[in-house]
Amino acid sequence: MITLNSLPSIFVPLVGLVFPAIAMASLSLYVQKNKIF
Repeated sequence: MITLNSLPSIFVPLVGLVFPAIAMASLSLYVQKNKIF
């Protein structure tokens, strides 16, 4: 059971690392599919 005090220590790296990685990957796939550049 995850306590409420240990939740930010898991949630902050998840948002700080995983979300930009997904955003960059989806953006690169979007650019490659539409041939913008």
